[in-house]
Amino acid sequence: MRIIRFAILMAFLLVFLMPVYVLLVTSFKPLQEADPSTAWNLPRDWSTQGWSSAWETLRPGLENSVKIAVSASLISAVLGSLNGYVLSKWRFPGADAVFTLFLFGMFIPYQAVMIPLAGMLTDIELVGTIRGLVLTHVVYGIPICTLIFRNYYVTIPDELIEAARVDGAGMLRTYWSIVLPVSGPAFAVTLIWQFTSAWNDFLFAVFLGAPDSWPVTVLLNNTAGSGAVAVQYNQQMASALLASLPTLLVYLLLGRFFMRGLMAGALKG
Repeated sequence: MRIIRFAILMAFLLVFLMPVYVLLVTSFKPLQEADPSTAWNLPRDWSTQGWSSAWETLRPGLENSVKIAVSASLISAVLGSLNGYVLSKWRFPGADAVFTLFLFGMFIPYQAVMIPLAGMLTDIELVGTIRGLVLTHVVYGIPICTLIFRNYYVTIPDELIEAARVDGAGMLRTYWSIVLPVSGPAFAVTLIWQFTSAWNDFLFAVFLGAPDSWPVTVLLNNTAGSGAVAVQYNQQMASALLASLPTLLVYLLLGRFFMRGLMAGALKG
């Protein structure tokens, strides 16, 4: 039975890696070899031409994506942590209603608010800017971050908070000294979630952005079908891999903390 399970898992792994193999080998082929009919063949002449072209094309978008994803992830995680702390440990009249409204924000489709959102960003002169895209991702990231942190902080014993109050610690002091030091797993979950969401965003970027603020997803889309004479499959495959590397690195670096956060109850409740 164990061998059968292992064989099934290996089969799923091979199926999953098949597109990655095609992407990888095609990205190292010269343009004349990069053809769908030879997609499974290894390159006869290994070349980094596709990677060089992809880097030159995507470099501005990669820089913009780093600015947007890192800023939005950090800001929304911090705000979600503060919201979750207040809603779980410093309850006030109407706290449940406020939390319900936060959750309601998770289910509002992007398309439903795109026009008023564009109008608001235009009024505050942030449309077409990186700051505007960061603000958009922060606003849409706060509900899920609040949910994760609130459910995580519920597992912290109330006795610790009461002891801090007895010792004279206020709300912020209690958060800084008691709650924040044990929030690592929850921050790992929210940072991975928000970074991935902001990095992979296309709709907000193409609708609210401008050529100077376009992230890598928009530039990657623009490479599709590029080439007046022949489709540059090697550049397109290298571009797809290059655009996906940052999220892969984030999962590799924070993956074990992500699983620890899940097991600790960051998504429970």
